[in-house]
Amino acid sequence: MSKFGPTQGELKLRLAISLAGLALLIGAYATNGIGGIASLEIGIIGTVFFGGSAIWCLLRLTRKPGP
Repeated sequence: MSKFGPTQGELKLRLAISLAGLALLIGAYATNGIGGIASLEIGIIGTVFFGGSAIWCLLRLTRKPGP
């Protein structure tokens, strides 16, 4: 890990929050459905944000530490 980047613990916390956000988003759409174009836009932006954050954290956690 870089000495200026987030620590392992912080990456795990971010990953947990991202996965919880995705779960809440999926739960909200499973119970209420998509109500209109604004709801669809919020779903897409939320999925990209939480999904991208989760993928970034997973990549950083699986990367081997540098010298």
